[in-house]
Amino acid sequence: MASTAAGDEAGTSGEAAVRPRRALEELEWDQTFVRELPADPRSDNIPRQVLHACYTKVSPTAPIDSPKLVAWSPAVADLLDLDHKEFERPEFPEFFSGATPLAGSVPYAQCYGGHQFGSWAGQLGDGRAITLGEVLNSRGERWELQLKGAGKTPYSRFADGLAVLRSSIREFLCSEAMHGLGIPTTRALCLVETGKSVVRDMFYDGNSKEEPGAIVCRVAPSFLRFGSFQIHATRGKEDLKIVRQLADYTIHHHYPHLENIKKSEGLSFEAAIGDSPAIDLTSNKYAAWAVEVAERTAYLIARWQGVGFTHGVLNTDNMSVLGLTIDYGPFGFLDAFDPGFTPNTTDLPGKRYCFANQPDVGLWNIAQFTGPLSSAGLISKDEANYVMERYGTKFMDEYQSIMTKKLGLPKYNKQLIGKLLNNLAVDKVDYTNFFRILSNVKADPGIPESELLVPIKAALLDIGQERKEAWISWVQTYIEELVASGVSDEERKATMNSVNPKYILRNYLCQTAIDAADLGDYEEVRRLLKVMERPYDEQPGMEKYARLPPAWAYRPGVCMLSCSS
Repeated sequence: MASTAAGDEAGTSGEAAVRPRRALEELEWDQTFVRELPADPRSDNIPRQVLHACYTKVSPTAPIDSPKLVAWSPAVADLLDLDHKEFERPEFPEFFSGATPLAGSVPYAQCYGGHQFGSWAGQLGDGRAITLGEVLNSRGERWELQLKGAGKTPYSRFADGLAVLRSSIREFLCSEAMHGLGIPTTRALCLVETGKSVVRDMFYDGNSKEEPGAIVCRVAPSFLRFGSFQIHATRGKEDLKIVRQLADYTIHHHYPHLENIKKSEGLSFEAAIGDSPAIDLTSNKYAAWAVEVAERTAYLIARWQGVGFTHGVLNTDNMSVLGLTIDYGPFGFLDAFDPGFTPNTTDLPGKRYCFANQPDVGLWNIAQFTGPLSSAGLISKDEANYVMERYGTKFMDEYQSIMTKKLGLPKYNKQLIGKLLNNLAVDKVDYTNFFRILSNVKADPGIPESELLVPIKAALLDIGQERKEAWISWVQTYIEELVASGVSDEERKATMNSVNPKYILRNYLCQTAIDAADLGDYEEVRRLLKVMERPYDEQPGMEKYARLPPAWAYRPGVCMLSCSS
């Protein structure tokens, strides 16, 4: 059930009260991935090419010494029906560091490939992530549990298979922050410090240093990626059958509504592309599935653009076939609005993955995803083209809808929104704070010109007279639109505040929590988690978490990071 990763929390408090509360030993495990897909006949951890297989069985081997629980998510525990008291067990960190196997788990690392920065990189795979298996909850939902930083696998190449506390805190917090924003994402159950050091060269400048090791338990209906399909299509005709096996597996478990599609079920999409014949998706479940993957991806990236999120590493191995945000590395939310912003130092030369490029990169990645399906004979060339067309249509529909809601307008106004984004970029206005306070503007055409900027002046810092005039002109046009809409100021403010967050996980907030955790104080990680669970609420007393970044936040390692962590 892929939608659960983006959907409501584990239910209302009433529902939670009647649901089972399970101990770790009572979790209901299932292993469809291991049971239904081809396995690597070997189980050693030697870095190697793994052929004709979707996974390798491998156990966690990260070095552990008195591991400690840094933080955990009650909401994700509820998804698994896991009793909150389990997190108080002294041995809990042993289980989620991989030191003690969980009864019922069958650990494995997945095989996949990918395009990295536009170039085919060959086999990649889970180089430091080990999936424990799938847990079924009382609602019949399937959730995979995965330990990131759990040790070497055959896919580790030259790396050590470990993760550091710094990057693990970022992934743990952002997984839950994105869910709080209502954006499809993998989740995070808990974060454990291993008690052992890991050597890292953060900036690839030859200055390696020891950092605390850590393991985050990621949770998702599936961790299948575009690259999971790509790798098998590059290995000759024999492996094309694995592409079909994987597609059948994904549709059966995560897109079951497409397994036996019929025209009567409202899925009869038809379209003619140029001189090409019409595409009838009800005649080919693989084409219907590819369209849904494309549309989920388009929806996801439109939502990123809406909140100013930049992933930083949109390689095809970091693209979920469920349309989830996956693999939190050098991500960043926009502070000052800059369409060319990239949080990834590795991406600086060409800015392939900068904020403004994400929609186009998503389309390029979809093209790479449809390639293996075409090679395996699952979809035709016309169907592949239609998949990409549907991506473009879905993205524009969602993006226009999001931006319209952010301004509290009844319908999309391209000129007004375009001018606003230009103004934000010219004056380097904070993206999040501007939209949050924009709801203070009143639909009153009688406001004196000298007072028009008062509601948004907190976001307009150090602008000269010429720029003030540009903003006054924009606000006047905006007010005209608000008046024409006929919506009351109170209703519009409530609606806008429900889509314009007050709190986002700015990189400097992460760094503050990281600095404290490095000294053994995990409280800031836990506080940040609580704040980011309700980003649209005012949360009196938490206002400091909505502040602009301090000067120190612009140093390397805070505002920008490398791919390596």
